[in-house]
Amino acid sequence: MAGGTTAVHGTGGVDGPTLTVDELAARAGVTVRTVRFYGTRGLLPPPVIGPRRVGRYGPEHLSRLALIEELQRQGMTLAAIERYLEQLPPDIGAQDLAIHRALVATWVPDSAEVVSRDGLARRLGRALDDADVERLAAMGAVAPGPEPGTFRVDPGLLPLAAELLDIPIPYETILAARTVLVEHARSVAYELTRLLRDEVWQPIRDRGGVGGVGRDGGADAVGPADAESAAEDLRNLSAPIRPLVVQALVTAFQRSLKEELRTAFAEPGAATDTGTGPGPGSGALSGG
Repeated sequence: MAGGTTAVHGTGGVDGPTLTVDELAARAGVTVRTVRFYGTRGLLPPPVIGPRRVGRYGPEHLSRLALIEELQRQGMTLAAIERYLEQLPPDIGAQDLAIHRALVATWVPDSAEVVSRDGLARRLGRALDDADVERLAAMGAVAPGPEPGTFRVDPGLLPLAAELLDIPIPYETILAARTVLVEHARSVAYELTRLLRDEVWQPIRDRGGVGGVGRDGGADAVGPADAESAAEDLRNLSAPIRPLVVQALVTAFQRSLKEELRTAFAEPGAATDTGTGPGPGSGALSGG
């Protein structure tokens, strides 16, 4: 991957590069030194040169920084991150980078950050009124912090939610949409956990291969320590299929939403192309 220390003219694959390096660092929650270091390693594209020879950064840089930080939280080295980024399309946009980041972050333990109201505004690079904060909370991006005037921030969800602040979606609609998503997500998680427990974990446990509880250790014989051990074993068993499940859910949702939108806004009497995507009754892993 080429180094990013030399600035270039033109669009540079960036939509609306308006951020200085200081603004980019503040929005991404990193230092200016980190931004420049990533540039020298080729992890970030070079900035676009604007008036007065000032380098400007755009949404792709911000999304790429978020992805890099997430990969580091996963324990990847910079060399491994370089290899990962090299596999991405050269013209990948901010939204696709955000999807990559979301998929990478899905199975990382919650890492909410606590910020002040001013810190939240600096993080988003904009002034926030009470209505904005309420909308961010409705989307699950922020929640009340441990101290008055502070907020717990979901670093992955916040930049995505912030993009919706200027879209005229009623607050009540955001709450209703979140309720629908949470309810269906819990339903999918419940069914997949049940399948994994009954069809994978239970047979292994019956053979005495999980948690040290063999066939003779019935449900009544399992104490709290054994139950926690069994739960940990179940989580470990699920680890290899988690990325596949997430990708399948995203793919199935994209296809289903595209078809629903096409149907909802089709002219009366017009035939709709159902395509080849999975329907509502398709299996959760049929998103290939």
